[in-house]
Amino acid sequence: MATIAPLPRERIGAPLRAVVTGSDSGIGRAVAVALAGGGVDVGITYHTDESGAAHTAELARDRGARAAVRQLDLDDLPTSTAAIDELAGELGGLDVLVNCAGTGSSQKAMDMDFDTWRHVLSVDLDGSFLCTQRAARHMIDAGRGGRIINITSVHEHAPKVGAAPYCAAKAGLGALTKVLALELAEHDITVNSVAPGEISTPMTGQDDADPREHPRPGLPLGRPGHADEVASVVAFLATPAAGYITGASYVVDGGMLLMGPQTSQLVRDENWRRPGAAQEVTDA
Repeated sequence: MATIAPLPRERIGAPLRAVVTGSDSGIGRAVAVALAGGGVDVGITYHTDESGAAHTAELARDRGARAAVRQLDLDDLPTSTAAIDELAGELGGLDVLVNCAGTGSSQKAMDMDFDTWRHVLSVDLDGSFLCTQRAARHMIDAGRGGRIINITSVHEHAPKVGAAPYCAAKAGLGALTKVLALELAEHDITVNSVAPGEISTPMTGQDDADPREHPRPGLPLGRPGHADEVASVVAFLATPAAGYITGASYVVDGGMLLMGPQTSQLVRDENWRRPGAAQEVTDA
């Protein structure tokens, strides 16, 4: 049987240039560092943590990559997404975009004001859409193809009490991923999502935590994930070996989404109806 070789590195640029939004900490930092370790020059964005972004840039440079930093305030749309163009200009082009910047909420929908709803939707969905538009234009103009990778969540696929706008945004971003996979395929641009479960990051209150030291009996793998475990999937999707994958969602959750029937049989009260109840259990 004939074999099909992976796309040559030169097809999508050598060296590659990537922008990772929200890469001042957590999953975004892990992604930027993983890409840098593979020889990819990285553009790093931050909202308020400039020193965190500088540290990510230092880690990337330690791995032999070039790094550029810009502030990206996704509360200021569409103006702020010009940072994508600035980073592409400084790096000399753009081959990979990873939409990682995001925010959330912990409040029931009936108690939520419209500003909170719109803030989460704007950052998590509108921001990713506008950053993707900017990045894709650079890829199309260069004519070398490219990769767009959206960091969604298990809540792209499953709901959570107290997270209505977050779930809506992540589900929307998952659907947008599929639409863009269809629309950008003619330009040899693949579009995929990576959907993490509970990962030990500042967003889950576990900055620099060792996930092996935090048991999660309700997860098949029995622990939270590490940001590097998400980053390794993103890094794979940015390689030529992933050139025939598009419109897919890669769940990185230790088996969380598989637990619905098992978990429902074990619930003995109605605390699950309270926003944040699950987090209280994991913090106990």
